[in-house]
Amino acid sequence: MNSAQQWLADYDATLARAAADAKAAGAALGQVSGTASSPRGEISVQVGPSGALVDIRLTPAARAMEAEKLAQLILATTQQAQRMVGTHVMEIMTDYLGDGPALEFVRDNMPVDTGEPEPQDDDDFFDNPRVIV
Repeated sequence: MNSAQQWLADYDATLARAAADAKAAGAALGQVSGTASSPRGEISVQVGPSGALVDIRLTPAARAMEAEKLAQLILATTQQAQRMVGTHVMEIMTDYLGDGPALEFVRDNMPVDTGEPEPQDDDDFFDNPRVIV
């Protein structure tokens, strides 16, 4: 085999490895999900690989909560599950991409921990009501 044929064979092998790695990474990413529960267990959520909410469970205790507090708890619990998924996605993508601009792009678009939402007191609520959509 001459050098041009060897180069082409090596290039084909490199492309085949890259395609297999991409397929494996895609399969791994498709299996990622995150679940979280509120601190007292009133709410449990599950998010899929993109961070989209795929399941939510409310206990009777959650149904007894005020709408604003329930909404805050749902958001905080969902964000916790999304951060979990983000961590898994970063692990998979780090193995696949290694350090570099592509991984930095993935990292920059992961949900960040903003902390628990501050409870709103009654006076603040009536002065600055929040809209729940």
